[in-house]
Amino acid sequence: MNAVHVRSAERALSAGTWLIVAGAMLYSILTVTPLAAAHTPQKWGWTAPILPLVVDAAVVIVVRLDAVLARLGGHGGRWPIALRWMTGGMTLALNVADSALHNDPVGVAVHAVAPLLLIVTAETGLAYRRAITAAVLALEATQKAEREAREQAAAERREAADRRAREEREHAAQLLREQREHEARLAREQAEREEAARRAERAERQAREQAEREARERREREREQQQRERERLEREAAKRRERERLEREQEARRQQQERAERERRERVALLSGGPVSEKLAEGRARAVVHAAFGEGLPVRAAAELCGWSVGWVSARYAEHRDPAAGADGAELAIAST
Repeated sequence: MNAVHVRSAERALSAGTWLIVAGAMLYSILTVTPLAAAHTPQKWGWTAPILPLVVDAAVVIVVRLDAVLARLGGHGGRWPIALRWMTGGMTLALNVADSALHNDPVGVAVHAVAPLLLIVTAETGLAYRRAITAAVLALEATQKAEREAREQAAAERREAADRRAREEREHAAQLLREQREHEARLAREQAEREEAARRAERAERQAREQAEREARERREREREQQQRERERLEREAAKRRERERLEREQEARRQQQERAERERRERVALLSGGPVSEKLAEGRARAVVHAAFGEGLPVRAAAELCGWSVGWVSARYAEHRDPAAGADGAELAIAST
């Protein structure tokens, strides 16, 4: 017997019990409902199925809780027993009441089958579950005892094996100590030779590293010197470029000032003639208007200086206010001048 068989038996018992309970409940509802309806006022006839449902619900509770308690190995006391027999007796009485009232022994026997089967099944299922629980506990106790016995035997075997292994280890340790002492002596001699070789190699490596370090420092100094020289040359080149830029800017400002002064003298020369009595040539008149516009003279004064109409001069002033027209006028003025 093992856990698989126990679970299979419990599943079979549970399935059969609940099948019988479901059938008995259905049969009880169908049997008791007409009896309850016949002894209930007509307007409350719809409550007839409630009575068998309540009684059968109590049966279900008893069966379910008994199963749980039996599986846990517990006992509910006298009240669960009283409830179980009371619900069984009620179910039996309600099922056979109608046949008994009609003096029908066969009907009583027929209608007593389901309640009796339900009562006996509940008691039998409880007994089966308790027996299964007891068997499971006994099986677990037996398995535990066997396991403890196996563990005790295994512990004794391990202890004996540990004792033999300890003796073997002690003997092997003695041999190993002797071998290690011999090997240690050889190792010391080898270590002394290797230490001498390492000292010589270390001295050679230190001398080589010193030479490499000095060479590296020398190259670093040369590289720093070259870097400083490049930086000096770059600074001198930057200063030279800055000086040339300043000279170019000063030259450009000087040329701009000379050009502005020349244009001012040209305007003064054009405007120094005073009012004219006849129209000047158009190119000459445009140059005069341009000079008057540059000096900020009014339109009428410019018209008197060139001899042209105020409207024509106003049109030229408008052209000078427009950048494109102003450029054209300036070109014409320079050309005529």
